[in-house]
Amino acid sequence: MARFTRAQLESFNGALVDDLVGGRVRLLFVGINPGLWTAAVNAHFARRGNRFWPALHAAGITPYEVDASDGMRADDLAMLAALGVGITNIVPTASARADELTRAELRAGGAALAAKVSALRPNVVA
Repeated sequence: MARFTRAQLESFNGALVDDLVGGRVRLLFVGINPGLWTAAVNAHFARRGNRFWPALHAAGITPYEVDASDGMRADDLAMLAALGVGITNIVPTASARADELTRAELRAGGAALAAKVSALRPNVVA
């Protein structure tokens, strides 16, 4: 498991985190913005203890529980793409807390998200 000091994590403040979209997206999850751990490993909902991946598995959306704490494995990415599951954020840059985002960032992110949803045309946006 990856380990980071507070200073190392803070160095990822403002880092861009890639969307997880591949192939036909049927279900698009939208976060506010990525956290620092997510940016450090470039994997959504990567912080240990985050309930996102266990909840997806418990709901029957994924056949197994993804462990993104060290980054996404190639087989996890392939499985999510095959299932049509995608992940994006309103604001694509990392911060320690969502309340650090400016109104301008949120407005711009909202417009970018609307364009992204229009282009991807998922069945469901959550």
